[in-house]
Amino acid sequence: MRRIGGLRFLAAVAAATVTASVSACGASEARSDDGPTRRTAAGNRTTPSASPSPDPVVALVRRMSTADKVGQLFIPTVQGTTASAGAAMIEQYHPGGVIYFPNNLRTARQTATLSNGLQRAAMKGGVPLLVGTDEEQGIVSRVPYITRFPTNKALASTKNPDDDVRTAARATGEELRAVGINQDFAPVADVNVNPRNPVIGVRSFGADPQKVAHLVGVAVDAYRAAGVVATAKHFPGHGDTATDSHTGLPVIKHSMATWERLDAPPFRTAIAHHVDMIMTAHIVVPGLDTSGDPATMSKTVLTGLLREKLGYDGVVVTDSLSMAGATMKYGAPEAAVRAVRAGADMLLMPPSLSSAYRAVLAAVRSGRIPQSRLDQAVTRILRMKQARGLFRSPYVDASRVSGIVGSTEHRTAARRVAAHVRSGR
Repeated sequence: MRRIGGLRFLAAVAAATVTASVSACGASEARSDDGPTRRTAAGNRTTPSASPSPDPVVALVRRMSTADKVGQLFIPTVQGTTASAGAAMIEQYHPGGVIYFPNNLRTARQTATLSNGLQRAAMKGGVPLLVGTDEEQGIVSRVPYITRFPTNKALASTKNPDDDVRTAARATGEELRAVGINQDFAPVADVNVNPRNPVIGVRSFGADPQKVAHLVGVAVDAYRAAGVVATAKHFPGHGDTATDSHTGLPVIKHSMATWERLDAPPFRTAIAHHVDMIMTAHIVVPGLDTSGDPATMSKTVLTGLLREKLGYDGVVVTDSLSMAGATMKYGAPEAAVRAVRAGADMLLMPPSLSSAYRAVLAAVRSGRIPQSRLDQAVTRILRMKQARGLFRSPYVDASRVSGIVGSTEHRTAARRVAAHVRSGR
């Protein structure tokens, strides 16, 4: 990528657009019979038509190298609690994002400093990072110092679940955003209808598809209000499995009609609420695709169902490519290539970033992944970053985190929600 800051580039394009508009207006107001004209081949005088405003995202994609575009597809882990190791990786690969785990996170201020350091490394290449984590609250919580809220299942059991889900998501999002985490891999949109499900369970809002759908919409809105990218997961629905896709490849025997009734409603609602990202599931659903491929690598599922049938045009991110469900059939580098070909825009946690990156880059250069597919994915990623204000404001104020993370307001809200769960009101 040319070494031009993404913020400066977008601002320059916007300024050029404004200048062109002002100039066009001035010319129009001052135009007389002797004003700016051109002649047609027949000699007739005409006024020049106004040129269309440039699209800054499209212009930025055109300026990026193929190698840097491929980098934008990846969301790897980072090492340590300071930015040094992660910054070196970012400057080498230009990934679209990173994901934090507890080993990266010590205190709120340390996390804000880490996030700012990684963003500085990314902005040398011109494009800000998505900085994400799995903060679902309940049993899946990565941030050790965050204000604690109950599980989704518990939140859904209260008398006023809308209020409690909204409160939990909003407070969680505000605390994440304060420390520079601008993306949450939440909410879970799976309808948990299998009591033996070893991986979803209480992470789901429940077994009623309409109630789950409604609460997913509430959560998506609350995360957005807090300034955090929300991620509905795991498409096409991981709720009816007795196998953990971290350790195996689940097969769900839902027909298309069952999927429409049971699994699809939460994702339809998430899309209606303009969810920024949808995460794929490493599951096989023969009723949706007879190929035997995991949904993450199925064009029938990701492009046919999610894009075309449900009309989703946001970012599609894979579940972790380090999971057994992603690697059992094809191996990790090939899984990454097949996921992009199927319609995934971002590739989460490949076990080897260098191997997966080389495989995808080679697939683009050979034409196995069309350049148009790569450009489509990168354009979606950059539009999302632009819409969430990351080009404009990639950094956070580390001195302010103590007034937000674990604030009296949030702790009071958490105690109130916990009381609702205990009393059922």
